[in-house]
Amino acid sequence: MATDAPKRVGAFTAACLLVSNAVGSGIFTTTGFQARDLGDPKLILLLWAIGGLFALAGAMSYAELGAAIPRVGGEYVYLRRAFGPVWGFLSGWTSFTVGFGAAIAATAVAFAHYWIALFPAAGDLGPAAIALVLVWTLSAVHCLGVQRGGSFQRWITIAKIGGITALIAAAFGSGGGDFSHFERVGGSAHAGVGTAAVALIFVLYSYSGWNAAGYIAGEIRDPGRNLPLAMISGTIFVTLLYLAVNVAYFYALPVDALGAAPVLPVAEKIARALVGEEAAIAVVAVLCLSIAGATSSMIWAGPRVYWAMAEDAVAPRALAQTSRHGAPVRSILAQSAWITVLVASGSFEQLVVYSGVAIALFSAAAVASVAVLRRREPDLPRPYRVPLYPWVPLAYVVASLTVAAQATYERPLESIASLATVAAGIPVYVAITRRRERRSLTRGNREPVDSPA
Repeated sequence: MATDAPKRVGAFTAACLLVSNAVGSGIFTTTGFQARDLGDPKLILLLWAIGGLFALAGAMSYAELGAAIPRVGGEYVYLRRAFGPVWGFLSGWTSFTVGFGAAIAATAVAFAHYWIALFPAAGDLGPAAIALVLVWTLSAVHCLGVQRGGSFQRWITIAKIGGITALIAAAFGSGGGDFSHFERVGGSAHAGVGTAAVALIFVLYSYSGWNAAGYIAGEIRDPGRNLPLAMISGTIFVTLLYLAVNVAYFYALPVDALGAAPVLPVAEKIARALVGEEAAIAVVAVLCLSIAGATSSMIWAGPRVYWAMAEDAVAPRALAQTSRHGAPVRSILAQSAWITVLVASGSFEQLVVYSGVAIALFSAAAVASVAVLRRREPDLPRPYRVPLYPWVPLAYVVASLTVAAQATYERPLESIASLATVAAGIPVYVAITRRRERRSLTRGNREPVDSPA
């Protein structure tokens, strides 16, 4: 197994990572798609509340796993221990290609659209170029080291939450909205269950950072206490914040206006409607800061997975190399190189669905490992245990699989591409293990290696 990382991160920084990871582009972009496809403000708010409960169930389950197995790597570590090295590898492969890769790409593209709204002349560069400047700039920041990256993440999180709070206060303080908007429905108000399931994918994408602290569990001081504290309190905070922002959206504009083209910059629409053109510029600046913070947190968390895989010799050994300040520099650079490919190949909406299906499946498998490890390793010290076990993990697993299946039915192109990306990891794993075996035999080392079977 991967070696322990130095304990440099406290509960507050871990919670900042979670909040900053979750509160990114999703809350400022996806409500417009839901308004277009569902046309019912109350249903949309219900989905956001369900998403919060869903995220909380996942956070409590991950908190048990991370407190019991305080290692860097998140799902990779949990699935490897519960189901074996193949599933651990596929989880890490999916984190690289889809879970972090596509999610960071989507968030960076959303940032680019808001940046162009703030500086129209930047439109000449195009959204893809702006997104890549953001990705590589933040990658450079996190290459400076864990402590510097953590300090940057704390301050950017504090700034973005302050800005979002000001946005909510300005929305209701302006008096320019109307609560009767909650009673008005749009032309798509009778959309079916499948459409609602796809809308829930967008909600879950927005909450997806609830598990961020688990990726750095091995770097958290006193993880048995601080990891559950960070994950549960952070997830509750994000849920309340998201509900408040969505109430502000529907207070500002009726659902048809929120769902009208352009769909993506929904927060910009309500800012202009409530506080005018000039004040809206400041709001858009806050949104850019918020989305940049989310991108930063994912760029920090993701490489910890690849570092752990390289420590276990199921990824190129070079990815395990760290700088003298503890940053997994080569993992960060490899991740950003792949993100560059994704930014150039898909739209925001496609990237969200593409990443959402795989994330739902592997997070469900990780939560299921709570039950597997309780049965297989009953004596494993568990400083924190999931309440209402087994119902909380079971509800999360069933809901995840249902959403993934329905999204695959409704959006087969993106979903099949996501599943194909996961499956592509199998021959990669076989090649890596065979190469390890050949090297082991060449060196006369007869120690067993992980089998792809």
